[in-house]
Amino acid sequence: MSDDDDTSAFCPLPSDFSEGVAHFNSTEFWEAHESWEQLWLEADGDLVEFYQGLIQLAAAYHHAKRGTLRGAVRLFDAALKRLAPFPPDYQNLDRSAAVAAAQEHRQWAADNMNRDARLSADDFPKLVLRA
Repeated sequence: MSDDDDTSAFCPLPSDFSEGVAHFNSTEFWEAHESWEQLWLEADGDLVEFYQGLIQLAAAYHHAKRGTLRGAVRLFDAALKRLAPFPPDYQNLDRSAAVAAAQEHRQWAADNMNRDARLSADDFPKLVLRA
């Protein structure tokens, strides 16, 4: 994020954003990615990086869900790096539990890359959209 940006900045969120959160929380990670992609394409400034980080997080979990763990590791790394500069509740989206889980799941994916391993349904994190 830019040094001169207000890290608590909030822009009104389009419906695609909340739809993406709902898809993510329903473990519909590809659909979350699709919901956020149009926002990312139209965004400017820090929102470009923020949306891309969310898209990469959803894509990482899509790979983890499918068992393609090499892709999951790469995307967890990219998502965590891209989201790191933003406060945990940027855009009123509390992603702290999801980021903590992604850090653990990144290591799990790296450790299980050569196995047919899958996360259980209860292992997938949730995002919390604050009103």
